[in-house]
Amino acid sequence: MPSSNAFLNNLAGNSIDKLVDANGNYIQQTLPYSENFLEPYMDAETLHLHYAFHHGGAVKGANKDLQMIKKALEENNLETIDFWTKKLSYHFSSHILHSIFWTNLTNKANAPKGNLLKRIEKSFGSFDKLKVLIAATSKNVDGNGWGILAYQPYSDSLVVLHCENHEKLTQWGAVPILVIDVWEHAYYLKYKNKRTDFVDALFNIINWDNVALRLNDAEKLIL
Repeated sequence: MPSSNAFLNNLAGNSIDKLVDANGNYIQQTLPYSENFLEPYMDAETLHLHYAFHHGGAVKGANKDLQMIKKALEENNLETIDFWTKKLSYHFSSHILHSIFWTNLTNKANAPKGNLLKRIEKSFGSFDKLKVLIAATSKNVDGNGWGILAYQPYSDSLVVLHCENHEKLTQWGAVPILVIDVWEHAYYLKYKNKRTDFVDALFNIINWDNVALRLNDAEKLIL
């Protein structure tokens, strides 16, 4: 790929976004920090279980789904292919969102600036209004899911999405740049059933510099 390719440039500086190996199999990258890095807002035990078993399980599931789709095609047996394609959508979407989630977090407070802040103000009026919107969206997801801030190239704007599970209620073409995991496994050990407390706590450790880098990459996709 040319050196100006946005995806290639992102992979060069952010290896956790490399989700497949040379053979097209899904792979889980190493966390970019230690398991106690996000304390006290996210405890080490939750982080370990979340990364190793929930994210890791999604990667294993996606590889199985892919194998079953290939097997069905090789055997010309399409009776179950709709089942496996739905499972792949679920598992691979989980892999993508979790990979973004880990890099969206840091252990020091920071705030959006530059192009990201201008985009936020244009789309939502102010940074404070964005925080209110994405917090409320995340807290009110029905069941398990995600609150997502994404760049929508078709409207050249930032949008907040309410995502159920890992793949439902999203928009075609939207590129996630900030994701908030509100599956119970993300917070239950420390916050019990208080999802609202967990979401509020996350705003202390959001890595807005990473969000800005992801926005810059996403904007290049329309050039």
